[in-house]
Amino acid sequence: MEAELTEPELVAWGERIGREGRTPLVLALRGDLGAGKSTLARAIAHGAGVEGDIPSPTFNLLFSYQAPRGIRIHHLDLYRLEDPDEVWELGWSELGAPDELVMIEWPARAEQLLPAPRWEVEIEEMGDPSVRRVAAHPVGDPHPLPPLAGGGG
Repeated sequence: MEAELTEPELVAWGERIGREGRTPLVLALRGDLGAGKSTLARAIAHGAGVEGDIPSPTFNLLFSYQAPRGIRIHHLDLYRLEDPDEVWELGWSELGAPDELVMIEWPARAEQLLPAPRWEVEIEEMGDPSVRRVAAHPVGDPHPLPPLAGGGG
């Protein structure tokens, strides 16, 4: 699925994923710096009921939250990894339990270790800075995501 979304539409889609997404759910969030990966991740966590600030885990690499709807959310940012094997120190082998929603920014840093099933979510800035092209493609047979809404179908 693919659509062109404004930032409010991207946030609304993320909130729906957080509210409606069935676990286990792994999302590999891809895009350039500033494309909207952290915006989407925050929206997903808020949609799942996580309150308060949801900072980017750029320096911590991993933040985890217990959501009121009974799921655990893990938000990883692998941008600073120098070696893919460093993910094991983050508890990588335990991620993706039946009650977990896992969001991975900069997944290419551990490409060969990414779990399947998962969703590949690509966010790309368009010529208009207020619009993003968002594409979501399954790898394996993950639980479905809510449909994208917006101008691109």
